[in-house]
Amino acid sequence: MAYRDKLKPWAIARLLPNNLQWSIIGRYRTKSDAEGHLTWLRQNVPGITFELIWDLPTED
Repeated sequence: MAYRDKLKPWAIARLLPNNLQWSIIGRYRTKSDAEGHLTWLRQNVPGITFELIWDLPTED
């Protein structure tokens, strides 16, 4: 994971059509920013499942 991604631990993930995988839609520095975007997505993109996640990088 790149250094810039470590600065943005909050992410919005979208459930893919196969219902088995998630795709990261966006990364955010604060939880409130992520929640605001999540609210907008849920209102304006019906029929797609979005979730707010805490995505910390793993140390290799």
